[in-house]
Amino acid sequence: MEDQAVCCYLHPDRETGIRCTRCERPICPECMVSASVGFQCPECVREGNASARRVRPRTVAGGSVARDPHLVTKILIGLNLAVFLAVKAFGNQVVTDLGLYGLCSKYASQCIGVAAGPDQWYRLVSAVFLHEQVAHIAFNMLALWWVGAPLEGLLGRTRYFALYMLSGLGGSALVLLLAPSSLTLGASGAIFGLFGATAVFVRRMRYDMRPVLILLALNLFFTFTWSNISWQGHIGGLVAGSLIAVGMAYAPQERRALVQWGTCAAVFVVTLVVTWIGVTQITG
Repeated sequence: MEDQAVCCYLHPDRETGIRCTRCERPICPECMVSASVGFQCPECVREGNASARRVRPRTVAGGSVARDPHLVTKILIGLNLAVFLAVKAFGNQVVTDLGLYGLCSKYASQCIGVAAGPDQWYRLVSAVFLHEQVAHIAFNMLALWWVGAPLEGLLGRTRYFALYMLSGLGGSALVLLLAPSSLTLGASGAIFGLFGATAVFVRRMRYDMRPVLILLALNLFFTFTWSNISWQGHIGGLVAGSLIAVGMAYAPQERRALVQWGTCAAVFVVTLVVTWIGVTQITG
C-alpha cells in the first residue's frame, strides 16, 4: 500500500516533507520562513508579527514610547514663545488679558482678576504661558528644555503634559491664596514642578541625587533672594509636581494607571480648593 503524497497547503501541486513548527501544516521550500527552531508558514509569521506589534513598548512610568520623545516640550516652548511675541507686538494689552490678577482691578471700566468671577479663572492657566522680559523667558525656556525633555522621555507625553499643567496650576493657586494683590506671570511654577518630579524619579531609580539637589537648592536660593520673584508660585509648583511624581514613580505595577491618574486628580482637587479659599478670602 502506497503512502499518500503530502503537498504544500498553499501550493497543492508541490510535494513536501516539511511542516510548520507552529501549526504543523505542510509547506514547500518557497513558503518556508526560517524561525529560531525549524520553519514556519507565512500565516504564522504574520500572526507572530502582529502579536509583537500589539505589545507596545512603555516608558519608566508606563506611558507609550513616542517616536519623538520631546514633542510636548517643543510645543510648550513654542506656545510660550508665541505669547511672548504677542506681548512684544501688542504691548500691555496681552499682559492685562492673560496675567494672573487676584484682586478685582478696574481696567477700561471692567473688573478684571480671579476674584471677579469664574469667567476670570482662566488666568490661573494663561499666566503660566506669559512672559514680558527677554531674560525671564530665556531662562525659563532653557530650564524647560534641559529638565523637561528628559522627563518627558521618562513619563510619556500624556503624563508629562498633566504634570506640567498641574504644576503650573498649583503655583497659580498658591499665589492667589498668599499674594493676591500682585500681578504674577511666567512658567516658573510649572518648571519648579518639573524640578521636583526629576528629584523624585532620580531617587526612585537610585541615581546620584547630588546634581539635582544642587540645582534645586540654587533655584530656591534665587527664589528667596532675588527681587520681583513670586516664591509662592515656585513653591506651589514644586509641591504639586513632587506629589504627582511620587504617585507616578511609586505606583504599584498592577494598579499603576489608576494610582497615577488618581494622584493627578487629587492634586487637581486640592488646587481647586486652594483657589476657592483664595477667592473667598479676597471677596469676604
